[in-house]
Amino acid sequence: MKIYEYSEKKDTRSGFGDGLTELGKSNPNVVALCADLTGSLKMNEFKKNHPERFFQVGVAEANMIGIAAGLTIGGKIPFTGTFANFSTGRVYDQIRQSIAYSGKNVKICASHAGITLGEDGATHQILEDIGMMKMLPGMTVINTCDYNQTKAATIAIANYKGPVYLRFGRPKVPVFTPENQNFEIGKAIQLQDGKDVTIIATGHLVWESLEAAKILYKKGVSVDVINIHTIKPLDQDAIIKSVNKTGCVVTAEEHNYMGGLGESVSRVLASNSPAPQEFVAINDTFGESGTPAQLMEKYGLSANSIVEKAERVLKRK
Repeated sequence: MKIYEYSEKKDTRSGFGDGLTELGKSNPNVVALCADLTGSLKMNEFKKNHPERFFQVGVAEANMIGIAAGLTIGGKIPFTGTFANFSTGRVYDQIRQSIAYSGKNVKICASHAGITLGEDGATHQILEDIGMMKMLPGMTVINTCDYNQTKAATIAIANYKGPVYLRFGRPKVPVFTPENQNFEIGKAIQLQDGKDVTIIATGHLVWESLEAAKILYKKGVSVDVINIHTIKPLDQDAIIKSVNKTGCVVTAEEHNYMGGLGESVSRVLASNSPAPQEFVAINDTFGESGTPAQLMEKYGLSANSIVEKAERVLKRK
């Protein structure tokens, strides 16, 4: 079993900010727009270095999406930045009509996603954004797991032609993926090789899945752990290959179990290779105020919760 360790914790939003800073230096067509949350999105460095390519639109998210769509007509590559709730729920109509339907090359970059937004509470903790975005035709959906992967993804999507939803978070989490990695859109990453159960995870739940795999290993259970950073397009081959080997699967995500990664995996398996599946996700409810750690534990998104679901699905094989 491969042991993953980390030397520091960093927030994934800083990975976005640092990736955007690099893009500012290397790609003159990259422009950035923010809805009054420049500091929270870590966009200050880009703003300082390229004031002529940074647009502060204020608390006017719908307007930001419209401006971004228009900028693509002139060959620019707009990166919009605000909280995930305001990046999707507040502006769904503008995204659908002006970006997705029109096929505009806009990168919708969403911070503070999921329950780990923390103390701001349910009004800000969007748990349905992956579902909203993945159902839009032509929209690529990416949910990264740590600082390094978020930075790499930010740089990679600038070279991808088409609309992208890039989802990341607020809290500091373990940095365990390689620095300066090559981020390949739509390609899953196998982190552990096992034969008894598959754990397919995305975002903050990838590290929790690795911790769960350690616990299960001590119990004599061999685990395949797969990092799905791109939820759409989904790496179906990786999923089918792993589940055909293990015979059962647990999906883990910081999102409502309706409409998220788990349902995408279920569709793939139902169409190709049906197998028992358990879901680690939010149980169709809104969140509440609390620290990220408290909320992850209360809403069943911890390593221990993944272990419980793995043991349950093993009995269904």
